[in-house]
Amino acid sequence: MNSENVHIVPTTTWSAGPGCHGGCGVLAHIKDGQLIKLEGDPNHPWNQGRLCARALAMTQYVNHEDRITRPLKRVGKRGEGKWEEISWEKAFDYIEKKMKGIREDHGPESIIFSMGTGRDIGPWICMLAYAFGSPNVMFSLSGSACYGPRLSACNTFQGCYCVFDAGQWLPDRYEDPKFKLPETIIIWGYNISATCPDNLFGHWIIDMMKRGTQIICVDPRLSFFASRSKHWLQLRPGTDAALAMGMLNVIINEDLYDHDFLEKWTNGAHLIRIDTGKLLREIHLEAAGDPGNFVVWDENSGTPAIWLSSQAEFKALNVKAALSGRWEVTLADGSRVSCRTSWDAYCEAVNKYPLDKVAEITWVPADKIRKAARLYAKSKPAAIQWGVPIDMTPAVTPTCHAIASLWALTGNLDIPGGNVIAKFAFDAVSYALPGAVGPIGLKDKDMDAKRVGVKEYGPYRTFHWRAQTDMTLDQIFTGKPYPIKGMWIQTAGLLNGIGLDPKKWKRALEKLDFIAAVDLFHTPTTQYADILLPAATFLEKNGVRSWWVPLQTINKAITVDQCKPDVEINFELARRFDPEFKYDTINKLFDDILKPSGMTFEQLQQKGWAIPPVSHPSAPYHRHEKGQLRPDGKPGFKTPTAKFELYSTHREDWGLDPLPHHEEPPFTPVSRPDLTRNYPLILSTGRRSPAYFHSEHRNIPWLRQLDPDPIVEIHPETAAAHDIGNGEWVWMENWLGRCKMKAKVTRIVPPWMVMAAHGWWYPEKKAAEPSLYGVWECNVNQLLPMGHQGKDGQGAPIKHLLCKIYKAVGKEERNG
Repeated sequence: MNSENVHIVPTTTWSAGPGCHGGCGVLAHIKDGQLIKLEGDPNHPWNQGRLCARALAMTQYVNHEDRITRPLKRVGKRGEGKWEEISWEKAFDYIEKKMKGIREDHGPESIIFSMGTGRDIGPWICMLAYAFGSPNVMFSLSGSACYGPRLSACNTFQGCYCVFDAGQWLPDRYEDPKFKLPETIIIWGYNISATCPDNLFGHWIIDMMKRGTQIICVDPRLSFFASRSKHWLQLRPGTDAALAMGMLNVIINEDLYDHDFLEKWTNGAHLIRIDTGKLLREIHLEAAGDPGNFVVWDENSGTPAIWLSSQAEFKALNVKAALSGRWEVTLADGSRVSCRTSWDAYCEAVNKYPLDKVAEITWVPADKIRKAARLYAKSKPAAIQWGVPIDMTPAVTPTCHAIASLWALTGNLDIPGGNVIAKFAFDAVSYALPGAVGPIGLKDKDMDAKRVGVKEYGPYRTFHWRAQTDMTLDQIFTGKPYPIKGMWIQTAGLLNGIGLDPKKWKRALEKLDFIAAVDLFHTPTTQYADILLPAATFLEKNGVRSWWVPLQTINKAITVDQCKPDVEINFELARRFDPEFKYDTINKLFDDILKPSGMTFEQLQQKGWAIPPVSHPSAPYHRHEKGQLRPDGKPGFKTPTAKFELYSTHREDWGLDPLPHHEEPPFTPVSRPDLTRNYPLILSTGRRSPAYFHSEHRNIPWLRQLDPDPIVEIHPETAAAHDIGNGEWVWMENWLGRCKMKAKVTRIVPPWMVMAAHGWWYPEKKAAEPSLYGVWECNVNQLLPMGHQGKDGQGAPIKHLLCKIYKAVGKEERNG
């Protein structure tokens, strides 16, 4: 390549462009204002020069002929695909007038701000919504069933999220003497080599495998990691909690758990009343007691002792808390009640899952579970990395509780080579994930009172700041308790990607008085907008990235016509909606986000990236021992008890089962044998493609060549039984709908399951109704229901529905 007049701009990937959760360092080669090449930055601590196909294809992406480069106003009916170009000033004026009119007539909460997954739009859509006065920022997947529920669940019983340790907090990574290589990693429902979600980089695990780390893989598919694992646990989708409880059964009953962690750092000693089945609290013993303090049985004195949660210490000195037993305790009114420990209750729950029962539930042989549990428990250190299938079941929180108990009870929490607490680098928060607090927030609590789902679901009151998606969709139709009249859609493909039951979403969009969308290309969803604004790629903007590590900047390299960064679009409108909006410039907003780091945006931009020093609270390890997790600086965890909670106080307060357990999902061969007679196959969806991020990139030639068609994976025995050959088009159908995909006959999937790609539509087909880019032909979400979120409002049955398959023949006759 001729390097003359080529300018190289170091920057950080995020959306838009590669899509994903970003973080990779890249070098953008710019000539005459045009991107001519993108390559990985070999000096970047995240990816060390490695780069995915989506990033490498950015040269085709940025100047694509179908890219929207000017604001578009709809001139026909919704769905007709008729638009006119207008200026940015007219676009902003039009949006301001429409949205202010709805605010005046119905209140600011009547507009929903709809977002998609893991992109840097998170802070900017909140900034706009809160400036407008609406608390209703909605992650648009049923039950918010992607990442957020895992975060919220960990906050519930652990106080903070955690991820596997690959030395990512250490400048010298694997060579740093503080790092310890995991002997074993459990890859739990995570095809991390095909994509890099959750702000992790897939090749880190491969790096550690090359250094000797063994793999236990939990996955119904023969994934990359399953094929290279010491133990592959091919479970039935939706039974992860039962598997985890079975592993805990082995670890506890074979005495493979960490006694020191159990005694010092869990609430296993806290007493539970036998009469109510709830925790015994100080207020039960003393009329003036604090309901936030709890009670143990002191073996030294033979009497109850009070645990002062806010002080993270006992009220009395020299308390030796009993972990097992039953005692009679005198209450404040003079009555007596029998109590037992949380650890006894926890062990009782675990003992409900002997391996023969777990094997029956999960379809994994008992001996395989036993061997995997022993290997994990005896590996020092060991880690677990879970994926989005954990979110994609209604009982996501008890499932997370069971899996997290594995890393806690084996002493692998926040240690080198284990599961390390994940905090924002330098405590600088831009993308305020569930449980996090940053400079962008609601002005006051009163604004939050009308957020959809906040009254009904405990996690949404406590951690999960989004509007509950399923309730929001229903409220569009019912208008109760207040009408929803408008929607701002940014990074959310309601009809082609994130929305389950997309035809119901289509009807919902048709009911709204006003829809504004921000995107880079037309999609089936944008056809229902009243105005469409052209967004910029990551190469066309400045930005801040603080999601775990490192803290880094996104640096503008090029300009494409009139496209604007999401932050710039939302910043302008936020200033128009809120006369008291506190920022004069976007750089001042960035500076405010970065304030905890002690750096301004310009200073960080000059550095490129920064990793917190070892002494900083946002750097591991052993922070629960050092007092670096709690705001008060006391040792312990950021939970109501200051402990890792084997028995969840939040769940008890919310009226939910406080112990981990398995709940059979609503549409499986076990829960619905009546449906199984007509729909005998388990339908799992969402197999990740290295070419695409969700519903993006189908129009990028290089990427489409890698993965040209929507694929359903079918086992050879199942294909033969249905007279389906490899490469033939087939219909998948259930009681909700159907879609057509190309069969990939492969032993990667078991005979009892098919795996369907998600996010498909055909950009080459007509935009206008009824085609909508062919979305109704290939979108598997037509077979997935809304309204089946978990008891705490989180999770959805996405990985374990039921279906039948049949060959698409002639005029699409049904021969099934």
